Amino acid sequence: MSIIISILIFIVVILIIVLAHEAGHFFTAKGFGIRVDEFGFGFPPKIASIKKGETEYSLNALPFGGFVKIYGEEPDEENTNGINAARSLVNKPKWQQALVMFAGVFANFLLACLLFSFTFLMGSPLATDSIPWSAKAKMTNSQLIVLAVDQKNSPAYQAGMKVGDIITSVETNKEKITDLTVEKLVSFSNKPGENILFSFIRNGKEESVNIVPEENTGLGRAFVGISPGVLVSGKFGFFESFKYGVETAGLSFRDTFRAFGKLFQGSQEAKQVRDSVIGPVGLVKITGIIFNIGIGYLLSFIAVISISLAAINLIPFPALDGGRLLFILIEKIKGSRINPKIANTINTVGFAILIILMLVISYHDVVNLF
Repeated sequence: MSIIISILIFIVVILIIVLAHEAGHFFTAKGFGIRVDEFGFGFPPKIASIKKGETEYSLNALPFGGFVKIYGEEPDEENTNGINAARSLVNKPKWQQALVMFAGVFANFLLACLLFSFTFLMGSPLATDSIPWSAKAKMTNSQLIVLAVDQKNSPAYQAGMKVGDIITSVETNKEKITDLTVEKLVSFSNKPGENILFSFIRNGKEESVNIVPEENTGLGRAFVGISPGVLVSGKFGFFESFKYGVETAGLSFRDTFRAFGKLFQGSQEAKQVRDSVIGPVGLVKITGIIFNIGIGYLLSFIAVISISLAAINLIPFPALDGGRLLFILIEKIKGSRINPKIANTINTVGFAILIILMLVISYHDVVNLF
């Protein structure tokens, strides 16, 4: 698949997720009678816009996010005490302010529930290991896929293995395994210095490479350099699909937060989690690979990204929904508003830090492409 098509698919994926998130804020604010000045996809500079009623709908040049400009979200003298102050977010009850901020997270969670449910209904493989055991027990199809290839000097990278390869068997001159699981693959690959033939399917064609695992004292086992995952699938009825879809979204949300908790630890597992963090550039590449696996798998991948966005936004960091929820809680406890200048400055600094972090991650993605 060409990079142009991958980019277009990625933009559609981001459009779906961002529109869901911002629509949550938009409709909740409208429901409480709060004025919404702009609903934007992407970040400025602005490409085009149209105004319907009091709200401007804009398309912006940087397709990596979106925003809803809610009147009174950044408090000032006009929206606090001006002629339209009654329709300002800052003057609404705290519980309404909190619901407006939380609505984006909930919308992303709801989107994930629907996409996972549809994947179960279609009988397509899921792009997550966070599947209820009751559903896994009923799934009849299983494939082992390469989810990531570690560092460029790893044996797997040097042999030419790529993300999206479906491993069908591994063998030495003494033994061969075809009914693979992650556990079996890890155990079989724990042979430092021994030649192992990895057979796999790539773009519908059968291929194979020889890999010699390296000794790794940090891991306590031989190092191959791939992160395998299981594609499982099984077709379910409508109500059962919805039940498992909601449960899978919940488990994905829990596992995402657990992964966040490992980011700042010093273990080898934490390092692997940090190394697996990718930005827009990396997502473009993975989206193209996943699209080749199948539409159903792409839908569940969109659900995973939606869950990740929901979880990230709940972090109590300035400029994120979680940070704004924290400010609302502080104001509720102290019984008065935080100084608007201080709040706005903190959010601006927080947003700048997020942009810098995104640029650093994107630079890391670009470096890993070459």
